[in-house]
Amino acid sequence: MSAYEELMGWARETQALAQVAGRLGWDQETVMPRGAAAQRAEEMGAMEAVLHARRTDPRVGDWLNAAEAPDAAGKAQLRLIRREYERAVKVPGDLAAALARLTSRAQGVWAEARAAGDMAGFAPVLAEVVALKREEAAALAGGGDTSLYDALLDDYEPGASAAQLQAIFDEMRPRLVALRAQALNGADAPEVSGTFDEAAQLALSRELAERFGYDLTRGRIDKAVHPFSSGSGDDVRITTRTVPDDPFNCLYSTIHEVGHACYEQGIDSAYHLTPVGQGVSMGVHESQSRIYENQLGRSRAFCEFLYGRMRDTFGEIGVDGPEAFYRAVNRLHRGYIRTEADEVQYNLHVMLRFDLERALIAGDLAVSDLEAAWNDRFEADFGYPVRGAANGVLQDVHWSVGLFGYFPTYALGNVYAGCLHAALRREVPGLETHLANGDPAPAIEWLHRAVQRHGGLYPPQDLIARACGGEPPSAEPVMAYLEDKFGALYPG
Repeated sequence: MSAYEELMGWARETQALAQVAGRLGWDQETVMPRGAAAQRAEEMGAMEAVLHARRTDPRVGDWLNAAEAPDAAGKAQLRLIRREYERAVKVPGDLAAALARLTSRAQGVWAEARAAGDMAGFAPVLAEVVALKREEAAALAGGGDTSLYDALLDDYEPGASAAQLQAIFDEMRPRLVALRAQALNGADAPEVSGTFDEAAQLALSRELAERFGYDLTRGRIDKAVHPFSSGSGDDVRITTRTVPDDPFNCLYSTIHEVGHACYEQGIDSAYHLTPVGQGVSMGVHESQSRIYENQLGRSRAFCEFLYGRMRDTFGEIGVDGPEAFYRAVNRLHRGYIRTEADEVQYNLHVMLRFDLERALIAGDLAVSDLEAAWNDRFEADFGYPVRGAANGVLQDVHWSVGLFGYFPTYALGNVYAGCLHAALRREVPGLETHLANGDPAPAIEWLHRAVQRHGGLYPPQDLIARACGGEPPSAEPVMAYLEDKFGALYPG
């Protein structure tokens, strides 16, 4: 057996174990009994210790030095394995296990604190998470020129830097603020109204999931406080949530998570349980969920179809006609919650988190001052004060589980989605007709060919450029899309 074959066999077993660890996380968020939190933290720590030992096994380095890739996919496999190995050996095994145990425990503390709106109850464990993440970042940076934050960001968007993202966000922010001001000063959009049966919401969301290509023979839909997607290959699960007076929360959370799930389900099966057999970055992952949810799911054409299905399912919904429904779906409104934000203000929510978490990791902001800093920044950006910690600093799960560097990929995903949407409209004739008939399949098939099937074969920005005819990613397409769409909805 060649060094390459031995290495790939080892990598497949490691990926399989990582999927088992991921299933423990899915279980914790969906069906695990509350009293099992402490035990689950130990289980997660034990799994992480096993995985870290495999990822840092000296034989991996020996195999990498001796392996010869048989083809382009093999070269990509070696590139990704080498990257993971070089990062893993920098982090001590006891630190990796401690982080896994702590973040599993912290997730439960966060959930209780969020329910009670009690930042003081969460702050001590968050301070512990920040301290360990700073320690991890220092190990990854290795004393070089890489900043602590960039060392963490590289886990989610390889090759990106905070400075590059800041330049993109600085270009977007003034245009977003101006567009928001124009919309909020305009006429109010209609709103759906009524009480929407939970079972009916879930049934319709399941129908939409299948229309958008989610294979339920290899997946499932469950409920969670914070919707998410988990898994890869032939076991990719999503969650959603229901609100009695807001069916869009369920329907569009589902479509969003289906975008993530279809990316994982759509990767070439030859790559399953290998480093190439998963999404290449969180920015690219988010591009799929955002284009499914927004450019397709919130389009005027698809809303024409969805209006009919809503009436069939719920009867009177408080709006009359497809155009009013389209305006209700895309209503720009004041609010606190990132996941419920409209397309214009969503990126401003992300930029707030990006700046705060950079300050935490840099040591410029103490956890004890985080809630006040959040509230001050939110009021400055959005023009009104936060109403309670659950609507502010406690609303997201990410920091409790140590995902520092993850938040900016949400806005970067919107940038990528804007580029892909412009290319999609050029490449798929008759798209509006298909969407008006409730058939996003032609768009999904193009995304599968252009992005999803490749998995981690190409670096993130290269993948987007290849899909878009060689054009490098930029913020202009998404900003043009937003200004055209919301400029028409809210003319100045």
